Amino acid sequence: MSTVTGAIFALTAGSAGNAWWITVLPALIASIFGLVVMSYFRCAVVKEPEGTDEMKELAKSIHDGAVNFLNTEYKFLAAFVLFIFVAVSCLLIGSERPSDGFALQEFGILTTLPLLFGATLSAIAGYQGMDIATLANVRTTYACDPETPGGGINKGLGVAFKSGAVMGLGVTSLGLFGISLTYMIYIAAGAAEVDTWQYLSGFGFGASCIALFARVGGGVYTKAADVGADLVGKVEAGIPEDHPNNAAVIADNVGDNVGDVAGMGKYLTFLLLLSPSNLFRLSLSRSSLF
Repeated sequence: MSTVTGAIFALTAGSAGNAWWITVLPALIASIFGLVVMSYFRCAVVKEPEGTDEMKELAKSIHDGAVNFLNTEYKFLAAFVLFIFVAVSCLLIGSERPSDGFALQEFGILTTLPLLFGATLSAIAGYQGMDIATLANVRTTYACDPETPGGGINKGLGVAFKSGAVMGLGVTSLGLFGISLTYMIYIAAGAAEVDTWQYLSGFGFGASCIALFARVGGGVYTKAADVGADLVGKVEAGIPEDHPNNAAVIADNVGDNVGDVAGMGKYLTFLLLLSPSNLFRLSLSRSSLF
């Protein structure tokens, strides 16, 4: 019977493993690279001209409205997340550690610290996505104007693509960065792998706290503004939808950004952060059964 020779890498943490960092470190580096590219695309979009003074005024109203909405929403969400942090920390005091069944008094804190990190990353992802969307709208419109120097559909598509890449790269890179960094910190601190993934369950929970309220709150605001604009414009004033003489159109556009852009960005971050935790937990459960 042949004997296996050469280097043997066990992709597990702890004393039995010697190469878990081979899988985690590249993910961390890739996430940082994604954030750098995201920053480059954002700078490229911001450098584009905004257009006429009227376009700038309308774009500023929409951008300021979206920022003010998110700032107000985040104040309430911060209080809610802190409440969840305290509640879960207290509920998990003395919980048994999965690796050895030891009742650990700090189990709640070790689980809720990633909760705060996940909630913060989810909030950042939604905010930066909403910010670049409101900045890119007017620039894309101006770039599509064939009468402007170098303007046209191709120019506008380039601006729109870069702004969309900011959101896409931000969501994936922040999620990958957060879960990789948290995993490395816990493993470096001496935690067992099965315990680390149990602690990381709080990561997706924290992201979901922000994603749920941002998606629902932004959606309710969007529909309220949309219906209000239609009632005032079409029913009372008899003017077409999205007419510039309807002041509620600004609120409608603000709602579209905070609901469809910021809310969805946080929700995608929640899915990204939650899926790896579930997949690894399922794999660990399977390995313990067979």
